[in-house]
Amino acid sequence: MRQHAHRVVIVGGGAGGLELAARLGHRFGPENVILIDKVDSHIWKPSLHEVAAGTLDVHREALSYFTVARDCGFTFLHGSIRGIDRDTRHALLAPVHEAGGEQIFPARTVPYDTLVLAIGSKSNFFDTPGASQYAFALDSTADAEHFRQNILRALALLNGRRIAKQVDARAGTPESVDAARDAAADDHTAVRQNDALNIAIVGGGATGVELAAELVDSLAGLAYYGMEDLHPARDVAITVLEGGDRILAALPEKVSSKAQQLLLERGIIVKTSVRVAAVHADCLEDSEGHRYPADLCVWAAGIEAPSILSELGLEANRRHQIVVDERLQASDPHILAFGDCAQAPWAGQNQSLPAKAQVASQQAAYLYDTLQARIKGHPPGTTPFRFRDHGSLVSIGRSDGLGSLMGVLFDKRWFVEGLLARLMYMSLHLRHHLVVLGVVRTGAIALGRLLLNRGNPRVKLH
Repeated sequence: MRQHAHRVVIVGGGAGGLELAARLGHRFGPENVILIDKVDSHIWKPSLHEVAAGTLDVHREALSYFTVARDCGFTFLHGSIRGIDRDTRHALLAPVHEAGGEQIFPARTVPYDTLVLAIGSKSNFFDTPGASQYAFALDSTADAEHFRQNILRALALLNGRRIAKQVDARAGTPESVDAARDAAADDHTAVRQNDALNIAIVGGGATGVELAAELVDSLAGLAYYGMEDLHPARDVAITVLEGGDRILAALPEKVSSKAQQLLLERGIIVKTSVRVAAVHADCLEDSEGHRYPADLCVWAAGIEAPSILSELGLEANRRHQIVVDERLQASDPHILAFGDCAQAPWAGQNQSLPAKAQVASQQAAYLYDTLQARIKGHPPGTTPFRFRDHGSLVSIGRSDGLGSLMGVLFDKRWFVEGLLARLMYMSLHLRHHLVVLGVVRTGAIALGRLLLNRGNPRVKLH
């Protein structure tokens, strides 16, 4: 039931945007709360590396925005923002087309009283030559699925070539691949570079590290299901290239060192202080002219906000992020922005807030109170947003995880790893579902996953 005429339009259904829409929708209903997103389903972005590796099936995991909108009491519109008419307070949406080019929805205008921008971020290639042409980004489920399909195709071709050579060898061909492999068995580098699928991951942050570890689990699953001639340690070389002097530079050094140790134990090559200067079809080139083989390259070296944000007439930085104040308000008082697409001050730190899911989630909870007051017609609050850093957790494959928890007990720093860290990492995803779907549906989803995982392959094979 409509309580007030104030209309809140949220652009972007990522972790923070969907949580905010769900909270407001439950309280005020579909006439007051509208969510807009360029795709029609939602997946928790920190799990995209699992989609890319094939260890998470997006078709089972994704939440339909239309279904969630119905359950949570908000209106969902499928579309992407192309501009804002700030004088009349209308968001301008571009037409929506299907893959074949046929138009599904025409261009539309959506009136708002308060506009909330939460459209997230995308990969920043830093104008590196060849990066946008040859490197894969993991900005969306479509990107992650595209990479997964390409790695499956590459592995199938590699497996087929090995089988063909083995057939030739049994038929009496002078040289067999097995003989060549035996001759080079003591030269691990030679085998990896000349007789393997080389996967290079540019960026040693959380996304790059988690993807590398997840790929090891995925490859083991592929070898178990059908690709009997695939031996991951021999046939696939995974290299993480980091420009800084250590991976996971944003986390404590203890976490970084432990993560690198776990990656090395899994056969992943880690190279630090490597600044990628160019991406080619089959290799990467660093600033010193060194080349690294790369049949597949994933770019995880930085983020920026979508460039459309710099075209809205609002104050934005050089990474296209909307500059907001301590109350997450843009230069236009009728527009708020949060999450990765906003540059917000970090109280007491003399810097901007980091691009983290927990930042967006806390900002969504803060904005719920702000928008609740606006919808009710109450005076705006003056309390600034304060971020409470609960630490970071990094997933290193299916059975391991590690991280640091800060400020949990007596403002001290605590380090967790192994199964406990893994369970805590999984609980973050469930917490997101709790906010959006509630206890009953989240419990049903968790139980369903448990039952399905016992009967389904450990990796998506199609």
